[in-house]
Amino acid sequence: MKRLINLKRKYSFKQKMLSFKQALAQEKQETIEMLSIYKKFTKRKANKEEMKIAHTQYFDLLKGCGLGVFALLPFAPITIPILLKVGRMVGVELMPTSFNDKKPVQNPDQGK
Repeated sequence: MKRLINLKRKYSFKQKMLSFKQALAQEKQETIEMLSIYKKFTKRKANKEEMKIAHTQYFDLLKGCGLGVFALLPFAPITIPILLKVGRMVGVELMPTSFNDKKPVQNPDQGK
């Protein structure tokens, strides 16, 4: 029985790591696309929709950098989930879009 529990934990951990790897690969691809759009912008060849995509990815990178600062602090395994939970309660998504499995959080005031 104990061996079965260990196998389930190992499988769960492996699934989470694969999901994390896929999210990182998606972030990498989006960042490459962002940089190519900004390069096109310097040559005056990017349109507004492309710039909107690039800006969205840029803000995702800033979110990741912001969480990276908290990862260096003591008690990070406690503080980061609390920050994410409080952010969602307030209507602010702190995780980059590649790491979100759920739909984006909407502010209750947006519907009015």
